[in-house]
Amino acid sequence: MPNHKVTEVVLLACGSFNPITNMHLRMFELARDHLHDTGQYNVVKGIISPVGDAYKKKGLIEASHRLEMARLATANSDWITVDDWESLQPEWLETAKVVRDASMRIILRAPGIKREKVTSVRVKSKMINGPQLMLLCGADVLESFAVPNLWKQEDIAEIVGFYGLVCITRSGSDPYKFIQQSDDLWTHHKNIHVVHEWITNEISATHVRRALRRGHSVRYLVPENVIDYIREQRLYSAESERKNSDIVLAPLQRYTRASSSS
Repeated sequence: MPNHKVTEVVLLACGSFNPITNMHLRMFELARDHLHDTGQYNVVKGIISPVGDAYKKKGLIEASHRLEMARLATANSDWITVDDWESLQPEWLETAKVVRDASMRIILRAPGIKREKVTSVRVKSKMINGPQLMLLCGADVLESFAVPNLWKQEDIAEIVGFYGLVCITRSGSDPYKFIQQSDDLWTHHKNIHVVHEWITNEISATHVRRALRRGHSVRYLVPENVIDYIREQRLYSAESERKNSDIVLAPLQRYTRASSSS
């Protein structure tokens, strides 16, 4: 059998992580196994990038807490790390910009690469023999591409067409059907890796926050050290869940304003 090149991959997951759950971590393991099983990829790193406070999502607690919980959750991992760059930005950043920045930093760490020679992140696999970045997400994020004014079409094309997407299925979702029905996604469907989660686990941060507000146990849903941190900091209350309830989500504000002025 002829030798074939195995591409090194870095998985990047963006989101609220409010709080981080065992399912968030499980997604990385599922994605790595799937990509390794293709024989074409070798996952060398996973990155968790919590969104900044300027995202203005309802119930979103401070980024400092979400970062610390993510660090605690990944403390024992030998390949998943936490990146604070996105969450420290004063304004909300489109996911495409976060992907672009992360990819650039990966390129700059590649052997023999000098910063002054890297003028564009798009030199990736064409000129530099470095790891390829792929965005890791759940099927709900994939389906959110169809929500008006939530994403820019050019950002979707860049993320999926240039970098690649690894999507973990969820009960009740049909990523294949959604991809087939979307002309934008179908154009780049070969860059979308759909991973079936056969051991269904419907843990969601929303359900975890609800349980915490009601004083119910979230053990085995969230890492133990994260639960301890939540208790110590007294996070997630009825008051925190009302945060940003009267504010429009940042991308909806930005893109609705842009479309109305054009």
